[in-house]
Amino acid sequence: QIALVESGGGSVQAGESLRLSCVASGYTDSWYCMGWFRQAPGKEREWVARIFPGDGRAAYSASVKGRFTISQDNAKNTPYLQINSLKPEDTAMYYCAAGGNPRIGCEYHYWGQGTQVTVSA
Repeated sequence: QIALVESGGGSVQAGESLRLSCVASGYTDSWYCMGWFRQAPGKEREWVARIFPGDGRAAYSASVKGRFTISQDNAKNTPYLQINSLKPEDTAMYYCAAGGNPRIGCEYHYWGQGTQVTVSA
């Protein structure tokens, strides 16, 4: 059974940084695409960033571009999300997701349970 497990969240002050990781178990091939999402209390889930491990192409939502960096350790099949200059509005549960293939494109079939990021002013 494939499972994704996020880690790296925590409670920090505004302006600090965090690095989130997402470890996959039960799957040894390379993912076609991997992404990070977040959901703040009372809000809908928001897409944050995406990467295609095969060629390293990355994309970001406008709200995080310039502060967040998604990367991939292909040897470990693990994506990372470096979050810099954290703001209180970044407070949310952060989820990683993976899936897709060249035929159907980037679709997220597998999701982690989330890691909480809390930013205080």
